Amino acid sequence: MKIAGNAIRQGMVIEYKGKLCVVIRAEHRTPGNLRAFNQIEMQDIMSGTKYNDRFSASEMVERARLEQKDHQYLYDEGDMLVFMNSETYEQISIPQSMIGDQAAFLEPNMTVVIEFHEERPLGVTLPETTIQTIRETEPTVKGQTASSSYKPAILENGVRVMIPPYLSEGERIVVRIADTEYVERAKE
Repeated sequence: MKIAGNAIRQGMVIEYKGKLCVVIRAEHRTPGNLRAFNQIEMQDIMSGTKYNDRFSASEMVERARLEQKDHQYLYDEGDMLVFMNSETYEQISIPQSMIGDQAAFLEPNMTVVIEFHEERPLGVTLPETTIQTIRETEPTVKGQTASSSYKPAILENGVRVMIPPYLSEGERIVVRIADTEYVERAKE
């Protein structure tokens, strides 16, 4: 399936120079007077070689045909993460490096989608958002609530995120996993 270069996202598997590569990082850039492009960091699945390249919206890239299966996250064993197939109850171990920084958001029994190519796991897609509790942040300063500035906070899983100044420790917020961005206050 062909996709536009600006539609490439982290976790996708694409064909690049005749090789299957998993996208490790995808950053959309719009430099001043130039056309927008997607800066992609990818890794060859077979050899582990990393590549960096730019793709414009007009470039077409072949996305590998993968089988997607729902799995539940169970636990971690050192550098390996253990998942269970929701239909067959088979367990599979996947290296934490395949998920990258997003592994901090994994919670027991969280449902994820694992992509397979010829029965080999290639990528793990976590839910779009998760609810986290703010573990520590700077105290709220009176009169700062109308400001559009954000302040740093550490979540219960140790991830650093920028939050609005009116939020305080112990509050639950919705976080977009892909880019660790604050979305909104969690509804109780």
